[in-house]
Amino acid sequence: MKPIKHNQGEATRHSILVAAERIFADVGFATARLEDVALAVGIRRPSIIYYFANKQDLYDAVEHDIFESMHAMAPGPAGEHPIDNLLALLDGWLDFLVGRPTAARIIMRLVADTTPRHGDPTRYSNLVLSDIDAIVTDGIASGDFRPMPPMHVVNAVGSSSLFYVCNSRQLGDGRSYAAADPKSLASFRSLLHKLARAAVDPNGGNSK
Repeated sequence: MKPIKHNQGEATRHSILVAAERIFADVGFATARLEDVALAVGIRRPSIIYYFANKQDLYDAVEHDIFESMHAMAPGPAGEHPIDNLLALLDGWLDFLVGRPTAARIIMRLVADTTPRHGDPTRYSNLVLSDIDAIVTDGIASGDFRPMPPMHVVNAVGSSSLFYVCNSRQLGDGRSYAAADPKSLASFRSLLHKLARAAVDPNGGNSK
C-alpha cells in the first residue's frame, strides 16, 4: 500500500504546483490565494499546507520548477562554433516558453516585481543565467563573439521570446497570433537567430 500512497501524494503535489503556476501567472504573487489553488485542484486549503507550509513556500516551489525545467532544456555542445551553442540554447528557451506559457508570464512578472524574491532575484533563475553566461564567455574567449556582457544578450535577444509568448493575445484586434503555430513559430525563430548573430558578431553586425 505504501507505493500507492506515495504515488497519490506525488500526484496531488504535482496538481497543486500546476494549479498554482497558472494562478500566480494570472494574478501575481500578492493577489494569489491558497484558497484559489485548493479550489482549482479540488482539495481543501489544509491539504495544501500538508505539502507547502505557506504561499511563499508554494511560490518558491513553482519558480524553482520553472527554472530547473528551463535549465534542463539547455543543450550540450551543439556544434563546432560557439554560435551554434548560443542558437541551440535560445531555441531551447523558446520551445520551453511556447510549451509552458504560464512560466513565461511568471518570468515576466518577476522582471516587473521582485517582491516574491525578497532581495534575492536570482535565487532560482541563476541556473538559467549561468547557461548563457558560459556560452557567451566562451565565445568571447575564442574570438567568435565580440566583447560584451552576457546579460546584454539576455536583454536584447533572449527576452524577445518572453514577449513573443506573452504578447500573442495582447496586441489588439488584427495583431493576435498563436505562439505555437508552426508557421508563426518558424518565422519568429528565424528572426531570433538573426538577432542573436548580429548581437555577438565580432564585426559589430557589419559582416556581409
